[in-house]
Amino acid sequence: MNANALAATAAPPPSLQGANGQIGDASLTRVALAFIDQRFDLYLRFGEPARTLRLDRWWRCALFMPASVFCRIRWQANDYGTVRWQLMVMQACTPLDANQRIPGVQPGARLLLHAEGEQQVRAALARIDVIESLGIAATDVSPAYWRALGNRLTARLPLPEYSVGRHAAWLAGRGLR
Repeated sequence: MNANALAATAAPPPSLQGANGQIGDASLTRVALAFIDQRFDLYLRFGEPARTLRLDRWWRCALFMPASVFCRIRWQANDYGTVRWQLMVMQACTPLDANQRIPGVQPGARLLLHAEGEQQVRAALARIDVIESLGIAATDVSPAYWRALGNRLTARLPLPEYSVGRHAAWLAGRGLR
């Protein structure tokens, strides 16, 4: 049997609805990811999914535990060039938490940072690179910093720095809870 015949007889890939998001009793956040060469790229810049499901040739689904922080980037083009740049830093929620509806994120997430357009996305990516160059995992950064960065981007104000000292203060405060 050749590869094409084998692929035709294989079971169809699970749908996004079939990824029910359960590992034990923990409810997971499902994030759609996709890649179509030269047209569309929906991918994770950072984040640690509990599991990733390959749905078909173009689509994948990343599953995140509650309170996980992740960054999804959307890039879209047509015959004339890039038509959309989007970056979102989100935090996965439990079913009991308040969350926002975000396309491709089931059941939703807390939106910490939303950057739209080439300039804003490049500025946010530069901040992420600086944070990672300090040896800090972007997933461990304070949610308040991501919100402040998003607000400053929107208002076109100088962007806040994230330092090792600021990170240590965030970790110390989190440890007191």
